[in-house]
Amino acid sequence: MGLQDLISSLAENPYFSAGFGLFGVGAGAAILRRGYMMGMILFRRHYMTTLEVPCRDKSYQWLLQWITLKGARKTQHLSVETKFQQIETGKITTRHDFIPSVGEHFFWYKRTWIRVERSRSQQTLDLHMGVPFESVKLTALGKNKDLFFDILEEARDLAVKQNEGKTIMYTALGAEWRQFGNPRKPRPLSSVVLDKGVSDKIVKDVQEFMDNPEWYSSRGIPYRRGYLLHGPPGCGKSSFITALAGELQLGICVLNLSERGLTDDRLNHLLALAPENTIILLEDVDSAFASREETAEVKVAYAGLNRLTFSGLLNCLDGVASTEARIVFMTTNYPERLDPALIRPGRIDVKEYIGYCTTYQLERMFCNFYPDAIPNLALKFSQASKNLSVPVSAAAVQGHFMIYKEDPVGAIQNVIQISTENTIKREMDDDMLINIEGSMVDSERMIDSMK
Repeated sequence: MGLQDLISSLAENPYFSAGFGLFGVGAGAAILRRGYMMGMILFRRHYMTTLEVPCRDKSYQWLLQWITLKGARKTQHLSVETKFQQIETGKITTRHDFIPSVGEHFFWYKRTWIRVERSRSQQTLDLHMGVPFESVKLTALGKNKDLFFDILEEARDLAVKQNEGKTIMYTALGAEWRQFGNPRKPRPLSSVVLDKGVSDKIVKDVQEFMDNPEWYSSRGIPYRRGYLLHGPPGCGKSSFITALAGELQLGICVLNLSERGLTDDRLNHLLALAPENTIILLEDVDSAFASREETAEVKVAYAGLNRLTFSGLLNCLDGVASTEARIVFMTTNYPERLDPALIRPGRIDVKEYIGYCTTYQLERMFCNFYPDAIPNLALKFSQASKNLSVPVSAAAVQGHFMIYKEDPVGAIQNVIQISTENTIKREMDDDMLINIEGSMVDSERMIDSMK
């Protein structure tokens, strides 16, 4: 019996024919499926371009807004995003924006179909935000990567246009900066009246610093600038910084050095990742640390309350690992409490006293508040203010003007109220300071008794 006879007998066997047929169909299907998968992998690798943007990236929210406005406007699978917007009158309005929901979306852009896949992982959380980790993946035919650059540029320009002419405030959340509140309408610099020449001096110095980075690099000088505004409370230190940021179209990164959990490494990380075109503001810097001599005495009392060290702050401001292209403003009511190492040149380049109102300030503030009043009334107001028993702050004068919004003559005749209100406020501040110092003394006594 030859081989040909064996094959013909197997072919005539109905059981073998049925099994071989099923096996052949299954094997053929498996080969086709495998070939299809390999073909798709090769096709995607060589003929498709993919861009993935995770939610931790700064452009993530920009991209979602751009996709909603420019691309996937006709999609029926949406997620809601509620926003609060402040109009010119100060009223807060609510706005609901729809963004593409989790899933797949398609849109046409520059003669190319683009597939958008927004995914969300329920097993992975963003530790800083406490929300599930998300990402957006864009896929397009061809090898043109410039297409995605154009999309990202348009998304960025769209976000910038929405906040154009507004001041954005940032606050530290974990190891990142997050926008705090809504973008604010910039405060006019002329609305913050400082003593004659002070405002112009600071603005000119900041402007020169921003316009001349090459001057610093050519001379090997670190490209950073530090400012210290000191003086009594209510005299316009924080208001001036806010107005300055609006004038120069900068944002403000507010950093609280007294925050519990702030470490040297985290502070260095935050300063290194501060958003571009921003001012870093350290308010009431005197409350974060005592002087180095006092620190040794109260070390036990404050152990564990704050892990940020004084040496760590100095290294972040002017150390080997400190970043450049940075503007830092510090404010304090008590400059005598600051350690000399903190305010030496290189860390603080410009020190300016923002004090109680002078005659120049009183006249300018009166003219700003009552632009239609007779010019000599401003002089009468400043002369009447000279007879007050105590110097007055800009906040006290502004509060006085708010009482007489439409009555400049009444503001002059009742100018004595500024002195009365200012005296009451100082007495309350002194009582509060005495209570705080008494509590600190009691704490130190308790610690001494426990030793």
